[in-house]
Amino acid sequence: MKIMFLSYSPRGKSRDRFDNENQRQLESYASPGTEIVLAEPEDQGGGAVDKRLSEETAINGLHHILRVPALIKKVVEAERAGFDAVIQSNTYDPGVEQARLAVRIPVVGIMRASCHVAACLAHRIGITILVESMIPYTRSILREYGLTPLISGIKALNMYETGDLAKVREPIKQKVIQLAKELKSEGAEVVIPLGGRVFPGAISCEEIEAEAGVPILNTKAIGIQFTEMLVRNRMSHSPIAYPCRIPLAPEDFTKKMFS
Repeated sequence: MKIMFLSYSPRGKSRDRFDNENQRQLESYASPGTEIVLAEPEDQGGGAVDKRLSEETAINGLHHILRVPALIKKVVEAERAGFDAVIQSNTYDPGVEQARLAVRIPVVGIMRASCHVAACLAHRIGITILVESMIPYTRSILREYGLTPLISGIKALNMYETGDLAKVREPIKQKVIQLAKELKSEGAEVVIPLGGRVFPGAISCEEIEAEAGVPILNTKAIGIQFTEMLVRNRMSHSPIAYPCRIPLAPEDFTKKMFS
C-alpha cells in the first residue's frame, strides 16, 4: 500500500529536518507494508499572502484556499503515479472536498476523520486550535461537515510558532493542557488538538492526556490508519456524492483557456 501524505504548502528551505522527523513519526503509525510518501504541491503563487498572515498572527483560512488548485493537481498526479490514497496533512482539510471531484482514489481529510472517530468514542467533542482568528473558519468547516452538534467548544492557544518549536514547546504544552481542562469542565468528553506540526509533531497527545484528564486524539495516527482501512476494503468517496466522469490530467490545472 502506498499513501501520499500531502502538505498544504510548497517546500521551504527550513523543512528538511522536520520532514525527516515527520517521516519517522508517520511510519510509526502505519502498518507493516504501508509506504508513506511525504509530498508538497507546486508553488503557484499566493505565498506573500501566507507570509503576511503568519507574520501578523492573523491567519484566517485564506492561505489554505489559495492552495486548492495546486493541491488538486498534486492529488491527480498521485492517482496517475499509482498511489492508493492521499491524506491531506493539514488539520483543516484544505483541498480535500475539491480534489475528490477529480480522482477516484481515497482523499482523506484529517479533521473530518478525527471528528468521526471522536463521535464513535464520545458524545461531546472539544477542539483546540492555534490562534483565535481561525475560530470562524474552523466553525465553517465543521458546519459544512454537519458536525456542529457534536462540538462542545473551540478554544485557541493564541500561540502560533513557525520557527524552532523546541524553544516554545513547554509553554505550548502547558497552554494546551489548560485549554483541554477547560473544555472538559465545559462538557467535552474527548479533545482534538488541531495543528499537526505541533500535535503530535512536537508534543505527544499522550503527554497532554496524562495531565489534562481527558482523551486527546492523535490526528495523524487516525488519518493514516483510517486511510489504510479504506484501501484494504477497496472503499473510496461515493461517485454519487463526488461525480468524476472524465479523466483529468495534471496539466489541465495549469493550462490557460485563452493565451
